[in-house]
Amino acid sequence: MKSLLRTAAAVLTVCSSWVLTLGAQPAGAHTFLSVGRAAERPHTSAAALPAGNGDVISSEPAVFYLDPLKAVKVDANVERILYGSTDRTGKPIAVTGTVLTSRTASPAPRPIIAFAPGTQGLADKCAPSRQMAEGTEYEGLPVKNLLDQGWAVVVTDYQGLGTPGVHTYMDREAEGRAVLDSLRAAQRLQGTQLPADGPVALYGYSQGGGAAAAAAELAPSYAPELQIKGAVVGAAPADLDAVAANLDGSAYGAFFNYSLSGLGASYGIDINPYLNFFGKGVTNDLRDNLCTAQALAKYPFLKSRLLTVDGRPLTDRLSYAPWKAIVADQRLGTRKPAVPVLLSHSRFDDVIPYRVGEQLAADWCALGTTVKFTSNIVPGHIAASAATSSEGTPWLADRFAGKTAPSTC
Repeated sequence: MKSLLRTAAAVLTVCSSWVLTLGAQPAGAHTFLSVGRAAERPHTSAAALPAGNGDVISSEPAVFYLDPLKAVKVDANVERILYGSTDRTGKPIAVTGTVLTSRTASPAPRPIIAFAPGTQGLADKCAPSRQMAEGTEYEGLPVKNLLDQGWAVVVTDYQGLGTPGVHTYMDREAEGRAVLDSLRAAQRLQGTQLPADGPVALYGYSQGGGAAAAAAELAPSYAPELQIKGAVVGAAPADLDAVAANLDGSAYGAFFNYSLSGLGASYGIDINPYLNFFGKGVTNDLRDNLCTAQALAKYPFLKSRLLTVDGRPLTDRLSYAPWKAIVADQRLGTRKPAVPVLLSHSRFDDVIPYRVGEQLAADWCALGTTVKFTSNIVPGHIAASAATSSEGTPWLADRFAGKTAPSTC
């Protein structure tokens, strides 16, 4: 427990440093592979995309710093990539990401972890591929922890986060596909000496937990060739109805606006008619200018009723068409992952209710998935990510070693 608390303290220290410095980051920093902010990039047309999902379109050397002062550089080979994937409808898209290969010795073949990032924000500057280079990525420590095991890690930026369009935040299929295709891209990237058909795994917390869970559910049909040994899923937003009710008006109220923007973009819904003048201003600010720490600091306890033209909370819309069906589409736990899963959730999570994690475990168990569900008492959603990292790393090592996965079903 003491080790876990020290790790949690380190996570909070990094997050605090990130909050203090991110506000000075220029909005158009780090234009990458011609997919920077809209004013700086040509649109990537579908005709220019590769035929295969996970094909690498282009790549460039990069760096990974743990701190915004750039005093601590992670010792790994780092490549930023642009790769092919598909959106929710199956349309080809380009996605950015980062492939990191540890310089620590590893038993051959070297495993690859698909790290699905937690909530970064909607603005292009918030893409993890940019923030790792700036030392402002708040999940830098969990990524480094995986690299320290001698594994390779690929971190997707998801659809629309650093590429054209609005980031499709909380879209189950778009996120899951981007994660699975990032593994394919890492395997196909030239010069990394990563195995083309070696062992891989999924890892994510919060939004990333949802994306890793979605990837585990999609893999049997979308990427059956991947040799996935397991998935680490922390605090997954498996039931958006429950999450939305918990978020609106809370310290994390901006996340609800993220979801409205992301799902609206994915399903082709213009959300402006729902919003008043203030609501449109907040939404545009979140989309164009602010990463997560900035958004939470600028719009604490954001109540959606203050954003709407009729004064009704946006959560009321979730009970009616088209949002009721859209939210139902994002539900996790109705499809069976074909790999063992470690589910981790804090009883004191103030963002994703603990009961959501309990229900996801029960749903997957009922489908016959091998699930180990672990709870902890780390206070707060952010700090509890340390518990997922502490539990997840040895659990993954056992999966790569071929040990039988434990079950709490």
